[in-house]
Amino acid sequence: MDFGVGYFPTHNAVAPGPLARLVEERGQSALFFAEHTHIPASRDTPYAQGELPTRYWHTYDLFVALTAAAAATSRLRVGSGICLVIERDPIITAKEVASIDQLCGGRFEFGVGAGWNREEMRNHGTDPRVRMTILRERVEAMRAIWSQEEATYHGTYVSFDRIWSYPKPVQRPHPPVLVGGAGPGVLDRVLAFGDAWFPNYDETIFPRIEQLRARAERPIDVQVLSAPADPAVLQRLHDAGVQRASRWLPSGPRSTVERALDEWERAIADFAGEGA
Repeated sequence: MDFGVGYFPTHNAVAPGPLARLVEERGQSALFFAEHTHIPASRDTPYAQGELPTRYWHTYDLFVALTAAAAATSRLRVGSGICLVIERDPIITAKEVASIDQLCGGRFEFGVGAGWNREEMRNHGTDPRVRMTILRERVEAMRAIWSQEEATYHGTYVSFDRIWSYPKPVQRPHPPVLVGGAGPGVLDRVLAFGDAWFPNYDETIFPRIEQLRARAERPIDVQVLSAPADPAVLQRLHDAGVQRASRWLPSGPRSTVERALDEWERAIADFAGEGA
């Protein structure tokens, strides 16, 4: 099992490039950046964990931050954790994904999802009631753009005929699509258009990993975000066949980030010492 970290790349914390170099030097396999274009001030949609942290509306643009991280490293996998595809034009996003994958030599991982903030979706012109259909169509359309010389796609919300779009990604047919979320239909989405399931950690994922394995007719990986720094949990994830466990780092000065990395590395070392 590999290990990585997630991070909200904010303008008032360690910048994406230096953070990526640090994470690579410390031996992590991957770095995932969160995305929010904005947070509506109304705050009508509740945040499940209480008061919404300010980092949610202080992040750099996802693909600008990922470009800085990719340019600063040579081995580290860089990815979106997650890209809010329902708030993005699929033709532009396909170009951004392919461009980063080219520039970093095939190290990009594309975490996708619909998000949770309904006012944020509406501000981008997305009806929350059809967000999952929009997510599927936009991912399918991007897959067509990446894999076809002349791409065509026709759906209810995405439609285009015979387009040329280059560069194509280094990874063929495209970078891995990691489907985030833990709602009741998420496994259907993973099976429909994902290469991996990419949930946040909680106890409910273990039986659902078994369900995914039982239903899958092709290889599908599982990666986990927000894993706790607990060697016993890491052992359970390993035993469940999880490919990579990642932990969120706090957004802050280098000293704060390094303390959190130290804690994560101790848990990894303890897990490895238990014979995994």
